[in-house]
Amino acid sequence: LAAPPAFTVIRGPAMPVAAAPESTTTPNGPIDILIAEDNDVNQLVFGQILNGLGLSYRIAGNGRTAVEMYRALRPKLILMDVSMPEMNGYEATRAIRAMETSTGTHIPIIGVTAHALKGDRDKCIESGMDDYLPKPVSPDRLGTKIGTWLSETVVAKTA
Repeated sequence: LAAPPAFTVIRGPAMPVAAAPESTTTPNGPIDILIAEDNDVNQLVFGQILNGLGLSYRIAGNGRTAVEMYRALRPKLILMDVSMPEMNGYEATRAIRAMETSTGTHIPIIGVTAHALKGDRDKCIESGMDDYLPKPVSPDRLGTKIGTWLSETVVAKTA
């Protein structure tokens, strides 16, 4: 039996998640996590989990914005939804990897996809992503993935 999710999604009037309070990021410096996700509910879920872990983050609503925010914010890690408008997660990852060749850096990118099919992990890795996380995303699994890639002990709060 699967444990119930550690968060509750409340369906109500849509709140503009993109206008996240500035307190979620350091004033002018790198952030912990860049979330590339176009779905409002998923943005909210990611935000709640990362707030619970005490991590700074910003949300990009599409792949093109994610590439621009990567360039500006230099996150320590990117959670990249694979299916987004304007530029999908695979294309955005390839664009970021191309920029990294000139800087000699490598930011971990975790592909996030609702398609838990056999070839999906391979598609993520082939596009330059470092890891893969199927949806729905649980706080425990997300905390473990982030902890693995940031080499920090990030423990999701358990009830």
